[in-house]
Amino acid sequence: MDSNQARPMRRRLLIAAAAGIAATTLPARAQHRHGGGKRAELGISAAVDAAGTIWVASRETSGDASFLALQSSTDSGRSWSPPRQLGSDAITAGGESRPKIAFGRQNDLYLAYTRPNPIARGHVGDIRFIRSTDGGRTFSAPATVHAHGEVTVHSFESMIVDREGRIFIAWVDGRDADAAKARGERYAGSAIYYAVSDDGGAHFKGDYKVADHSCECCRVGLALNRQGNPVALWRHVFVPNIRDHALAELSANGSAAPLRRASFDDWRIDACPHQGPAHAYAADGMRHQVWFNGNEGSKGGVQYAAFAADGAPPTPVVLGNAQASQADIAVQGAQVAVA
Repeated sequence: MDSNQARPMRRRLLIAAAAGIAATTLPARAQHRHGGGKRAELGISAAVDAAGTIWVASRETSGDASFLALQSSTDSGRSWSPPRQLGSDAITAGGESRPKIAFGRQNDLYLAYTRPNPIARGHVGDIRFIRSTDGGRTFSAPATVHAHGEVTVHSFESMIVDREGRIFIAWVDGRDADAAKARGERYAGSAIYYAVSDDGGAHFKGDYKVADHSCECCRVGLALNRQGNPVALWRHVFVPNIRDHALAELSANGSAAPLRRASFDDWRIDACPHQGPAHAYAADGMRHQVWFNGNEGSKGGVQYAAFAADGAPPTPVVLGNAQASQADIAVQGAQVAVA
């Protein structure tokens, strides 16, 4: 969902619908199949800018090639611009890893995505970024966000713009797991890193490590707290193999706050659930959070809870049935919307 907490709830719900059921509401290109009946990856993100234009970024294919495509609508989705290919990068897309959209202060449009490594398997790739400073008419050449250039996992990126206009991009990173393996040491999962741009995406500084031992392939949630600071939320691997969630406040100078536990399901599984969390802050500082729990003995599915700044963890509310997944959340005033 759009990271700007001031957007009207009506627009937020539109974004949730676009991201969640794009195959039925967005242009027919989102519904195409590969030859032989293989379904194309469905990885679509949508966001609404200050003028009310809906922007949609997606992974599209041409033969064996994939690329980042951008479309827009100025009439609430009744009509759409033709899809535009942005750059020549291949991209990955899916429920946990799809291109991201954010907006700057001066009509700037930002997109982040993962470019896969063509000779590697799994989630090995690079986090890429492009920007438009003229309202989406032209775009910069793609640039890699992280300084680390080794062939390893850089994936599942998330992006947010703070109140000062700084761009934060966080991702799941495999460099520390690789280094531990080379030393013959055990390392659970991957790590969370981030980078910051204070010049509208012209340059990024980092790489700043938030925490070791994140889950390997669950998306990272980013939201601005009441003070306007980005807070990362991710599925963490707590000792010995508990796949609950953690969060940490990020800073522009790279000094992330110590992580705090953010869910208490005690889900012990030596595998990645491919189910990342989402959160949003209300004006009173309350953190509204959704996540997936598959712990045996629980009701499973999507969990919701509202966390006060200080206090005991609340009892989660189960939303939907055990098959509910891939939740997102938005908050404005007393209204809470979950997709």
